[in-house]
Amino acid sequence: MLSLISSALCLSAIASVNAFVPVHKAASANTAFAPTQSYIQPQPQPLQINGFKREKCVLFMGWGPEPVWSAATVTESEAANESGSSVRIMVQVPAETAAEYKTPGQYVQVTLNEETKPLFLAIASPPDAENPSFEFLIKKTDSNGWITGAADGSQIQISQVLGNGFPMEENLEGFKFDFPTQNVLLFAAGSGLAPIKAAMESGQLNVGGGGGGRTARLYYGIQTASDLCYVDYFPKWEKMGFQVVPVLSQPGPEWGGRTGYVQNCLEEDGVPIPRNSGALLCGQKGMAESVTAILTKAGVFEGRILTNF
Repeated sequence: MLSLISSALCLSAIASVNAFVPVHKAASANTAFAPTQSYIQPQPQPLQINGFKREKCVLFMGWGPEPVWSAATVTESEAANESGSSVRIMVQVPAETAAEYKTPGQYVQVTLNEETKPLFLAIASPPDAENPSFEFLIKKTDSNGWITGAADGSQIQISQVLGNGFPMEENLEGFKFDFPTQNVLLFAAGSGLAPIKAAMESGQLNVGGGGGGRTARLYYGIQTASDLCYVDYFPKWEKMGFQVVPVLSQPGPEWGGRTGYVQNCLEEDGVPIPRNSGALLCGQKGMAESVTAILTKAGVFEGRILTNF
């Protein structure tokens, strides 16, 4: 379970768009995890991308392959919520990059130039090789104004598609765990909603459809009502078969919905048929640990509690 929790923390970091990196197990038996180290090793070959000259370099983050940069264009940028604390950005990417994106939960690195620290962004749109455009949900920070404030037409650099995404087909389909998956629970906190959105809209969860498809519920945790992202998408998701449960940790007096944290709501609601249930997680440490503990205690197979690492 420890490795599962660590993975959940990593995917939360990816989705929250700060340049966080996954924590991997240490080689030493004396420590559970190795510290992540970041440094740049320059290589002699110059790299020219769309007039952008830089030394080819290997980015060592303690994990993952070397990013291969390509030019991309911001085509749309708008506030993703009422407070304006997060933005929704559409980026036109090379056709070959779009073709690499096959599984929700995968991500890319993006940067402005060689002076800018790359961001790790989970892709919020579902895979579509015919549409060379990626959607991102980005929470504003002091250091990412170069992309959260980017105007339409702005040029950025994007890596190849990285990660394996949520292993849904492997763990939710068939009878790997003896019991078929009939119910899916989704948990997202903050901008961790991005890869969960991609999973819901991909059709790969086989939810609803009126033909005996799976039932599904999304617990979406955020601080205030004005911070809720994609509110105008909620009716569409409900129509697709996903029950949407927004949960506010700092509700105002006008809020009539669920309050507290998503793990509290899960505990209150319970898991009706745990051995026939699966889950996708994208959230901070406390949420990931608590949700995983509640699900496994209820009887959900640990292999069906999915992250994208």
